[in-house]
Amino acid sequence: MPARLLARIADDMLGKCIREHLTHNGVQLDHAVAADEQTSLAMVSLDADGSPAYDFRINGTADWQWTADEVAGALDPGASGPVVALHSGSLALTTPPGDSVLRDLLARSAETVTISYDPNCRPMLMGDPEVVRQGVHELLTVADVVKVSSEDLGWLVPEMKPEQVVDDWLSRGPTVVAVTLGSDGVIAGTSSGLQARRPGVAIKVIDTVGAGDTFSAALLAGLHRQNLLGADKRRDLAAIDYSTLDELLHDSVLAAAITCSRRGADPPTRGDLRLSRMA
Repeated sequence: MPARLLARIADDMLGKCIREHLTHNGVQLDHAVAADEQTSLAMVSLDADGSPAYDFRINGTADWQWTADEVAGALDPGASGPVVALHSGSLALTTPPGDSVLRDLLARSAETVTISYDPNCRPMLMGDPEVVRQGVHELLTVADVVKVSSEDLGWLVPEMKPEQVVDDWLSRGPTVVAVTLGSDGVIAGTSSGLQARRPGVAIKVIDTVGAGDTFSAALLAGLHRQNLLGADKRRDLAAIDYSTLDELLHDSVLAAAITCSRRGADPPTRGDLRLSRMA
């Protein structure tokens, strides 16, 4: 699907590598900012199960210095047509000074596009989970589609089961809430009362980095194919039927599993998904 990245990308060696990789994959960078600051650095180590541990170097780096002017035209139509959805999450929405700019962008954009949100918690950098939880609840009031992992919930709301979180978060505003359960798949619900669960896909795990983002991307791509993205489609999204939701969750779980079978954050293409379904 056509995708535009809002990012502050440095003009250093790592930043140039990022731009080259994104351009090679067809990501539109017409609204990316050429940042003066250095590129953020995340170092990842994997345990025997392919689960990651992170170490970050982010102080004063490019990602967090957003200004209102830099996002003023973020949702302008592009070569591929109008923007129908905006996705964000994790450190971008909790790291000053740019977090307030991006949170305001999400709130304003809810008038015209589908808002997709993934808290994607990073405990070592986000501070007090109570403060983060308050911010999450604020964003749930403007979000349409929310994905969160059970690992995130273990830090954010350890007293709640995933099924309880689905019900609680739906009551706060979203139309679709999905909780990914690692190898156990996903549970999801909708504001109309639908509940669905898909099992995990058995694969040899190489590296789980990027699995959650892949799930979100596949879910949004599927909703786009179903013509369910855009503020004018909210009623249609709320009226999604079980079979459609189940199919979307299946593809999203499959896409995440394929990513886990590869080294690095290397999501599948739509063609890869089609071949995996046939296998």
